[in-house]
Amino acid sequence: METLKLTDRGWFWPPADELIEAAERIRARLGDWPSAARAWRICLAAPEAVGPNDLIVVIGREVPRDDAIAWRERGAAIVEAGADGAALTMRSGERFALEGTLAEDWLAAFAAFLDCGFEPHDALVLALAWRDGDERRSDDAWPVDLSRFARIAGLPPAPRQPFPACPLRLGLYPVVPSAQWVERLLALGVKTVQLRMKDATPEQLEMQIAQAVAAGRRHDARVFINDYWREAARAGAYGVHLGQEDLDTADLDAIAQAGLRLGLSTHGYYEMLRALHYRPSYLAFGAVFPTGTKTVATAPQGLARLERYVRLLGSHIPLVAIGGIDASRLSAVLETGVGSVALVSAITAAADPEQAVAQLQQAFTQ
Repeated sequence: METLKLTDRGWFWPPADELIEAAERIRARLGDWPSAARAWRICLAAPEAVGPNDLIVVIGREVPRDDAIAWRERGAAIVEAGADGAALTMRSGERFALEGTLAEDWLAAFAAFLDCGFEPHDALVLALAWRDGDERRSDDAWPVDLSRFARIAGLPPAPRQPFPACPLRLGLYPVVPSAQWVERLLALGVKTVQLRMKDATPEQLEMQIAQAVAAGRRHDARVFINDYWREAARAGAYGVHLGQEDLDTADLDAIAQAGLRLGLSTHGYYEMLRALHYRPSYLAFGAVFPTGTKTVATAPQGLARLERYVRLLGSHIPLVAIGGIDASRLSAVLETGVGSVALVSAITAAADPEQAVAQLQQAFTQ
């Protein structure tokens, strides 16, 4: 691949020839990616006209409070770096703090990962996983050594009792809205399924979850319950699936003590690190493609990102791809090496669900 030219694109303020050269060299070894949605500017000093695409970098010192307020009021984000890691504070005040090692080329790597289309908090995770000279060791220098990745600062302790393990390859993983769908699919030989209910009364929840769990036992299958971990624990479910927002409210110790497996949704590298901290039973990555079944704040991940998640984590923990996947896309998704694929409307909206399941199951055996 030809070296990508970042010189005339205003990546650094003030202009820094050595950083631009290093960023071009690194970017050339990261593969083909869609253009970044925003023209970020990494500011090594605060410009007179601070703007909403500015990432103001402060190294080895504390940011004066008045400066931080003024920069963020103008829309800028702040990157603070020190001997033990780095932190990103967005305009909204949301803070992403990482504990890890900074290579000399971390700022150049940060620019390169931003150019690959990653949001600043995910680009910062990847920049901290970078090591000087990585771009000279391989045509594809993407960080895929988990031991290099930073830790998220300030997280509460993980449950002392680990969550039970799942098979490394969970296979076809339908997500369905009722216990009737659970029973229907398990009767067709599906071995992993998730019950995801919306707008149900407490009585309906208890009944539907109990029926789904009982069907799982009859068919020796893995039934996960979305969100409702208390009801899942009372029913003795195989596991629960939670989103990132649920990590702030769910009692993970209680879930672990109940013997439930835990699946967690992730939408990027920072959320991946946050989820791994709690030692879940599996991780779901999405949305891989645009989806109409659930509102997702982040842009679709795409197959290239999914393949790199698999290279990083595929031998460590079961991975599930989810979001916008149907029969026409399934083979390409499986080619990334992911061991499980969650589907929603490809089954529940199919004209012939039985035939759809048979075709989808076949893809996993090819």
